[in-house]
Amino acid sequence: MHRGGGGRANRLFPTTDIDPKSLQRPDSETVRRVARFFVPYKSRVAISIVAILITAALGLVNPLLLKLIIDDAIANQDLQKLYLYVSLMIILPIIAGLIGVGQTWLNTVIGQRVMSDLREQLYSHLQRMPLRFFTETRTGEIQSRLSNDVGGIQRVVTDTATSIVSNLAIAISTVIAMWLLDWRLALLSLAMLPIFAVLTRKVGQARREVTSSTQRSLADMTTILEETLSVSGVLLTKAFGRQAHEIDKFRAENKKLIGFQIREQMIGRWFFMIIGTFFSITPALVYLVAGREIIHGGAMTVGSIVAFTTLQSRLFFPLGQLLNIQVEIHGAFALFDRIFEYLDLPITLRDEPGSVSLSHDEVQGRVTFRDVSFRYDRPADPEADGAQPFTLTDISFEAEPGQLVALVGPSGAGKSTISMLIPRLYDVDSGVV
Repeated sequence: MHRGGGGRANRLFPTTDIDPKSLQRPDSETVRRVARFFVPYKSRVAISIVAILITAALGLVNPLLLKLIIDDAIANQDLQKLYLYVSLMIILPIIAGLIGVGQTWLNTVIGQRVMSDLREQLYSHLQRMPLRFFTETRTGEIQSRLSNDVGGIQRVVTDTATSIVSNLAIAISTVIAMWLLDWRLALLSLAMLPIFAVLTRKVGQARREVTSSTQRSLADMTTILEETLSVSGVLLTKAFGRQAHEIDKFRAENKKLIGFQIREQMIGRWFFMIIGTFFSITPALVYLVAGREIIHGGAMTVGSIVAFTTLQSRLFFPLGQLLNIQVEIHGAFALFDRIFEYLDLPITLRDEPGSVSLSHDEVQGRVTFRDVSFRYDRPADPEADGAQPFTLTDISFEAEPGQLVALVGPSGAGKSTISMLIPRLYDVDSGVV
């Protein structure tokens, strides 16, 4: 139904390969495009952020109360203060937990609605694409973008955005509290963090490339399933005895997919093992430095040490989460690149200036051809000279509403061309679908 040759078509529409340059697309551009999907829900996002900040602030109170219990209530043998501090340590986590439940519900609602908007926008955009796109793009590839790629970013959209805000709020507030307790111990606890941040970015970039390869392999797998397990595909396979060939083809793609998925999961695991080990041994270093100061008559108190190490343990989890999230986000960027690649495809079928919409009541259903001639665009071969010969020449007929019309003639006479010209599925200017 369209002219032969796939050279120009491959430049118009992507198949399974994403443009390598898109992997170099600035992350800020991708973040801005994703953030636009959250704009309709900005009031709910603001409420969620407020809830996160309240929860983070409440989490700081218990370590400070612990210091007061040891250095104030117990040291001065004051039961009233002991009862007060302990009561607050019991009540505040309950309040924080209730706020956290509400925040989780709100985050889930926002994330799911953003996912719904993204799926609808992608589906609507594909519905407006010309037939040529669907004839030159594998069905499995299109389905993979809508299911595998969109499904792959669901966790990032629903959880990661709020997780970043939550972990940042916890980490910043905890660092401030640790600095106020003892700036030297705070520096000791955070000494390796800048190095870890740089290495995490490199691990994330490697994860992004592997994720892109994984999604391409998933698209190939989906295409194989769609082509070989449909009714027509099974009939062809059995008719030509191709079962063994198709099984080998599927086995090879499945093996390649497993390799990509293993690499995707294992990237950076040694790195995060080192980070976890550092976070585990840092409290021991804090006890060593603080203990020496107390033994030598310094101003540090036992309550301060306990409060500091409690804050330190509270800090390491969000820091580890932020480093791990950075790697996950780079992997998600590969999926967003694939989705935005489809959303950026130009809509070539547009109404001409001055066109009008017809209602069903206004349409009579009469089809009239008067001296219609049509030919396809010249072939993709640049060495071919001259225009293509006319497929249809001076065709005239009229079909009345409700009349049954049969187009008969030998193969190549132009029956399919006429049936495509009636609903304007052919571009009469370029001679292509």
